[in-house]
Amino acid sequence: MSQPHRSLEQTEAVERRALLHIAAYDVVLDLASDEATFRSITTIELTSNGGVTFLDIKPVQLHALHLDGDPLEASLLDRGRFPLDLSPGEHRIRVEATMPFRNDGEGLHRSIDPADGEAYVYGMSFMEAAPTIFACFDQPDLKAPYTFHVTAPPSWTVIGNAPGHQVEPGVWELERTQPLSTYFVTLVAGPWHVIRTEHDGVPLSLSARASIARDLDKDADELFTLTRQCFDEFHRLFGIRYPFGDYHQAFVPEFNAGAMENPGCVTFRDPLVFTSKVTRGQRIQRAVTVAHEMAHQWFGNLTTPVWWDDLWLNESFAEYMGNRVTAAVTQYDDAWTHNAFARRQWGLIADQRPSTHPVAGNGARTAAAALQDFDGISYNKGAGIVRQLNTVLGDEVFFAGAVDHFTQARFGNATMGDLVGSWERAGAGDLTAYVDGWLRTAGADTLRFDRHDSAVLRTPPAAGCGSSRPDPHPACGDCEAGRAVVCRRPDDRRRGDRIAGRGSRGSAARPLRGHLGSLLS
Repeated sequence: MSQPHRSLEQTEAVERRALLHIAAYDVVLDLASDEATFRSITTIELTSNGGVTFLDIKPVQLHALHLDGDPLEASLLDRGRFPLDLSPGEHRIRVEATMPFRNDGEGLHRSIDPADGEAYVYGMSFMEAAPTIFACFDQPDLKAPYTFHVTAPPSWTVIGNAPGHQVEPGVWELERTQPLSTYFVTLVAGPWHVIRTEHDGVPLSLSARASIARDLDKDADELFTLTRQCFDEFHRLFGIRYPFGDYHQAFVPEFNAGAMENPGCVTFRDPLVFTSKVTRGQRIQRAVTVAHEMAHQWFGNLTTPVWWDDLWLNESFAEYMGNRVTAAVTQYDDAWTHNAFARRQWGLIADQRPSTHPVAGNGARTAAAALQDFDGISYNKGAGIVRQLNTVLGDEVFFAGAVDHFTQARFGNATMGDLVGSWERAGAGDLTAYVDGWLRTAGADTLRFDRHDSAVLRTPPAAGCGSSRPDPHPACGDCEAGRAVVCRRPDDRRRGDRIAGRGSRGSAARPLRGHLGSLLS
């Protein structure tokens, strides 16, 4: 039995990227005419190198599709794909369709607040959901700017990836966005309670359902303070200004994730607006989530993976930076402690299961398959390795490499190899062994205390198969990565005390050197 829609394969994405350059999207949505569906009109300006490809669209009904003004047969739509045969040069595609409001947290989700019966809508375009909102070429490396025109009930507020305003009752015009991947496109529309302020030239705002307005008001000072502090620190660390205009944080109902980093309009699950007393740990987790999503504005949004097999890198980097910045500049200076006994366990447990997988290098043949290996390893183990690398390289090299990465692929796409290359050019040296040993090797290290030699020995996973991890913290020149050695820290040499074992009790085992906390965090 065939699936209703086909998932994009990586080979197809490579072929389509070589064929197309998308100049712009113009999207008209009517959210006011029906409670189950909405009207969607998409106009796409593009340049083709000439060849056969397809457009992604998943409508309730496809009314019309025109290529350069000529109508095409709507019945050609098959499992979410409309075939196109494009000659070399510039083209315009116009698609008129009826799309579904969804209630699974994907696409354009419509929710009824049981407290007052009000309706709320928000967009979640991640992982093949965008074509249920507008017609598009749905893959991360076909970025383009978007302009939205939205009709909504007159009492509604509409907020998107770029600033907008109501030109007449119920009619909203949003400004043209920066180039975005399809999976970042969002709208939040409804009778939201909105609070606005500004910091360092960046308009800031928060929104939540009207029924929890008092709770958002109580939390607004803390949320805005966190936002200001995090912006200042990210600007200091990266030296690159936030590039997406307004920064709106929307707390939305029935969200199926923790948050989504949509440029200019981040969405959070609305239980993060606290309606009762909560623990400090819950406030720390909220603060880290705010910082995590802000980190994505640079790592993920400004520079985006070419394909889903590098999505882990977005999350690992943001997970590290979220905890680091929260601990460094907010009232929650114990964020790393909380992470160690709470969130980090997610990654540790996943890494010890039979289903463990490497942090990187998970091929993700299709977009749908990418989610199968997207878990605590992608977030927390990856973040631990990024933190470890920062400790090895130091801030100067680490951030110089990150900034080079953002600069080289500004509003574009890049791979893990591109990032590693940026770090190497910044002075990290050859990171091949580090990447292979830590990012492409699955499983956790085994630590064993050798009482005979008074040493902690570390055995990397799969060591018997020829895989070894370079020691991330060489303490002295006598320590050689990948083999068992006798090592004394410089301050211990004066005492003559052996602090590391000979490794003779197993060729795979070798002394653990350096800062144990950094290694394991």
